[in-house]
Amino acid sequence: MYFNMKHISSTSYDVYFEHQAELELRKLSENNTYSSYFVLVDENTKEHCLAQFESLVHSDFSYTCIEIPSGEEHKNVESCNIVWQGLTDNNADRKSLLINLGGGVLTDLGGFCAATYKRGIDFINIPTTLLSMVDAAVGGKTGIDFNGLKNHIGVFSNAKMTLVIPSFLKTLDERQIKNGLAEMIKHGLIYEESHFSAVISDFSAYKNLIAQSVYIKHQVVTEDPKEQGLRKILNFGHTLGHAIETYMIEDSAKEALFHGEAIGIGMILEAYLSYKLTHLSENDLALITKSITPLYEKVDFRAEDIEKILELSLHDKKNKKGKVMFVLLQNIGEARYDVQVEKELILEAFEYYQKICD
Repeated sequence: MYFNMKHISSTSYDVYFEHQAELELRKLSENNTYSSYFVLVDENTKEHCLAQFESLVHSDFSYTCIEIPSGEEHKNVESCNIVWQGLTDNNADRKSLLINLGGGVLTDLGGFCAATYKRGIDFINIPTTLLSMVDAAVGGKTGIDFNGLKNHIGVFSNAKMTLVIPSFLKTLDERQIKNGLAEMIKHGLIYEESHFSAVISDFSAYKNLIAQSVYIKHQVVTEDPKEQGLRKILNFGHTLGHAIETYMIEDSAKEALFHGEAIGIGMILEAYLSYKLTHLSENDLALITKSITPLYEKVDFRAEDIEKILELSLHDKKNKKGKVMFVLLQNIGEARYDVQVEKELILEAFEYYQKICD
């Protein structure tokens, strides 16, 4: 494994950053290695990012654009059908390449479609949001939601490379940046205290920490690519966070949350559980809470909301024999996985969240 601030390399894939990423994209567009090229976008990246993509590739680069609707609610098999049909209609073969240009929904879905089309074609990810740069576009998890269950259908399949080009972030508003900060905070909490401290000390300096955040995830994934053990720690905040995210999308009376907003709540809840079960100190719980709460608007959960969220958490992929299993913190920078938590304590965690947000 190799890492510097421009390049992460492993036996499975490469991640390039900033100017080096632009050089790799240019090289890709000049070499004609593949029989045909496809660029997957949604309506947002088509409007805001496709022109920049075209400015970075060779002037003679020829590709077919496939467009799907944006949003988590479209991360489903219907959108996959659009991609598979687009590839089929344009005679994509096993030597074709799919370039996923977008956020986490698009890179997850695009990677899944590539991994399953004709039993697998190559794909690369060009993430255009902070969330996808530091999390979704790296690590080999691909998939879609199914009947309201997040990432329920999917495969492990690595992009040939991921190109992290921060200039795409100019298209994002503040809410989208905060959406990605949640995963950067998580990487520090589960693995490296100094990274957590750096992120929370100056949120405006996040661009300087993107490569380090990706490297933390890369280290974990390299040791455990199929999530049999250590990789589970990347799910800190996600057991309840994913359930909250799904519930807020499904209930038409609620305002949907971005992924990072739901994970922010999940991290506070699961930090409280860590305080109760795995000896996270009261000071660390307070620091985590104080760091996350200013980033995201409070959500009021009624008793009936919490019950439905807990029902959804029963479908979490880490669960064993019907028991909800959590990733919890022993210290900032040190996590444990496969911790069973009883319902009463989860309800207590929601009470803690409601009180600190009042």
